Amino acid sequence: MTKDILSGIKAYFGTFKIISQLGLWRYFWIPILISVVSAVLIFTSAYGLSDNIGGFLSQWWTWDWGKQTVILISEIFGGLLIIAFGFMLYKHIVMALSAPFMSPVSEKIEAHLLGKTHVDHRDTNFTEQLWRGIRINLRNLMMEILLTIPILLIGLIPVIGLVSTVLIFLIQAYYAGFGNMDYTLERHFKYTESLNFVRKNKGIAIGNGIVFMFFLFIPVIGVILVLPLSVTAATIRTVELLKVEKEIG
Repeated sequence: MTKDILSGIKAYFGTFKIISQLGLWRYFWIPILISVVSAVLIFTSAYGLSDNIGGFLSQWWTWDWGKQTVILISEIFGGLLIIAFGFMLYKHIVMALSAPFMSPVSEKIEAHLLGKTHVDHRDTNFTEQLWRGIRINLRNLMMEILLTIPILLIGLIPVIGLVSTVLIFLIQAYYAGFGNMDYTLERHFKYTESLNFVRKNKGIAIGNGIVFMFFLFIPVIGVILVLPLSVTAATIRTVELLKVEKEIG
């Protein structure tokens, strides 16, 4: 698993070169716009809601003793909840809406890696690619929510909180990498087949998603570069995996 995670991270090296070599930057303008607008809307809303959630949660404590402590814990929990769900919503909205634009980019990279002018794949159109992206990311969003809520609650326990933060980060990274890999997989596999493929190669998905998540902590530049670089890195590793399994090439 560790080896696969490192492999997913290392795939980012050389992504600038491939994008520039193939002249792909022009394909990223609409996804970049989607990314920036989504980030601004989601995280400005999240900032305003954190205090409200903390206040709402603290109302359930009707006693005077320990009231200030409960308010403090509620505000911290509310902030963590907003951050976690803000990242979730952002990445799934961006990846779902960008699917029709990222799939052709992934295809060009795949053809380049295989030394071909074009690649054989399932024939899908803009609408089908968009629906696939929405379906995959809705499914992943629900799975993230189901896994994150209990971990957040456990994280309120002293000391264990640090471990829960790491677990939530890795869960978010996995599903980010999942979405990036599916831009390539949608040409080769149906929905259920893609789920199974990513499960078998979860280390690659986590490695790709770790860098994806770290990019989001970089102001402005992060949301601009995150999709071009992460999709390119994911395509490189996914094509390698498909070649090993003799699916392509």
